[in-house]
Order: sequence, then structure tokens, then C-alpha cells
Amino acid sequence: MKTILIIEDEPQIRNNIQELLYLSDFDTLVAENGLQGLELAQDQHPDLIICDLMMPDLDGYGVLIRLRQNSYTATIPIIFLTAKSEWSDLRRGMELGADDYLTKPFQPDQLLQAITVRLNKQAISKQQTQEKLNTLSQCISHSIPHEINTPLNHILGISELLIQQHREFSHEEISEMLESIYKAGKRLHKLTINFLMYADIELLASNPEKVEELRNNGVKTFVKSIIENVALNVAKNSNREADLSIDISDAIVKLSSAKLSKIVEEIIDNAFKFSEPNTPIKIIGSSYNNTFRLFIIDHGRGMTEEQINNVGAYIQFERKMYEQQGSGLGLLIAKTLVELHGGEFLIESIYEKQTIIRIVLPR
Repeated sequence: MKTILIIEDEPQIRNNIQELLYLSDFDTLVAENGLQGLELAQDQHPDLIICDLMMPDLDGYGVLIRLRQNSYTATIPIIFLTAKSEWSDLRRGMELGADDYLTKPFQPDQLLQAITVRLNKQAISKQQTQEKLNTLSQCISHSIPHEINTPLNHILGISELLIQQHREFSHEEISEMLESIYKAGKRLHKLTINFLMYADIELLASNPEKVEELRNNGVKTFVKSIIENVALNVAKNSNREADLSIDISDAIVKLSSAKLSKIVEEIIDNAFKFSEPNTPIKIIGSSYNNTFRLFIIDHGRGMTEEQINNVGAYIQFERKMYEQQGSGLGLLIAKTLVELHGGEFLIESIYEKQTIIRIVLPR
């Protein structure tokens, strides 16, 4: 049974609403003023709040503002009751996050209809959130064990072989095996770094003051040499130097060299990872007005519109069809870093033909 909080300073109206909701199979909480209502909302977390707009001490606007500032009450639907119907009042409430208005006097059916609409909307939102959480959970359960265990088993298996049978191998074979252990260790190290970085930037993104401070910290970086060096290094590690073409004009962007390197590395690494050898990887960059625009273009697997919309941590698309490395964090880290610095990150793709990553950074 749903619980509805009634915040109303007029006893007759408050009692009438409570009786109506009781007859309609709702549990109710009642408050005589805004402060009492706010306390009940924070303690009891009702499913919906009906709140009078004009009250002494703390009016409906004040209640709404404080509710939206608290993460535990921020999503509770709130319906305002008001004797006013001026557009300025309605607009202010909607801008603050009110879900609906009813002008006094109203009919019981009007109130019940408004409640039904808001509770149904909330149920749909919760269902969508749960579906996203379920998808994330499945992606984590499939991706993380694979991404950790694959390099770890490789390291353990080859090192054990070397310990037990090292006399049976030639110097060249031992060198090759050690290099293989080193590469697996680097893969595991990168995964760890990405998890830590993702946690840091998600924490940063939740703090508007920190984001504003980040964008105004005065750090600036020349782009050309950094992008070229990162691209050449990734191409070399993929044994595909011949597939890479770079056409970049230099510019200064409001971003540290470390973060620019991370963004570019993840995107270019994906471009090589998800395209076949002997297909071109193009990197194009130039200034435009007060921005620097960077394009990374590959002619590989491509992405569907649904896959582009679902870009997120731990998500790998079509793992059953393709063997691939990566937790899916790299793309999300790059996207989030760009947006945190006031830039734009766009993906355009033709499935199974081409992907274009467009990054716009402020100068």
C-alpha cells in the first residue's frame, strides 16, 4: 500500500484529503506545517507528497527546495495545492521540481487522477532504473571476472611453467615467455588504474563546485605533440603503424596533458582494437572558433544506435560474437573527462562499416 504525506495548514482541507485517501486505500501521514512535513518526509520517505503552497514559517517552495537537496527525498513526487493560479507561481514551482499543481477548490476525482498519474510515472521510472541496474550487474558479472582472471591466469600459468621447467627452455623462449608475463601484467595494471580513475571522476562529477573549479583552474596544454605521440605509441603496440594517418594543427586546450593523453589513448586504442589490420585509422584535429575539434575515424565493427546510447562502464557489446579485451570503462572515462572539462563527446557510426568519435574541447 502506497503512503502519501499531506502537508496542509487548514484542518478542514487536511482532514478531507486524509479521509479521501483512506477510502482510496492509501496510507497517510499528516503535517500541519512545512517544517513538520519536511521532518516527516525525511524520516518516513513517503511515496508521494501533497503540499499546500502558502503556509507560514516554511511555505511549499521551501519544502520543495529542501526535499530536492536531500538525495533520499529528491525523487519523491510532490503535488502542490494552491489558491493561486498565476503563471509566475506555477512556473516557479515547476522550475524548482514540482510534479503537478491543483488549484483550490478541486474535485476529489481531480486529486485522485493527479496522484495516479504521478505514482504511475514514478513506477515506470523505478522499473527503468532497475532494468539499468540489472544490465549493469550482468555486465559486471561477465566482464570483471574475465578481465581480471584472463591476465592473472596467464601470469600464474607461465610463471609456474618457468619455475618448474626453466632448464628445458632456450634463452629466446624464456625471453618470449617473460615478455608475455609483462604484457599480461600491464593489462591488469591498466584495468586497476581505470577502475580507480572511474571512481574518482564519478565522485568529482557529483560535486558541481569541484567541476566548476576544474574548469577554471587555468591549466592549458598544447595538443599536437601529445596526440601524435599517443597515437604512434598505440599504433606501434598494435603493430599497425602503416594504418595510421594523422592531420592535426596545434592548439591550446583547457585540459591537463595527463588527461588529454588518457582521453586520446582510450579512443585510439578502441579504434585499433575494433578494426581489422590493413584498414585505415584517421586522426584529424583543428581549431574552430574557441574550440579544438578532434576526429578519430576507423573502418571497423561500428556500433548500432542502441549501442551508442548504452555506452557505459563494464558494457561490452557482442562479446559472444567477438573475442575482445577491455572492461568497457575506457570509452566512458574518455567521454566523462571531456564533458567534465566543458567539452562535447559524440559518436557517429555506421554498423559494421565505420565509427567516428568527435571530441570538442574548449580553448
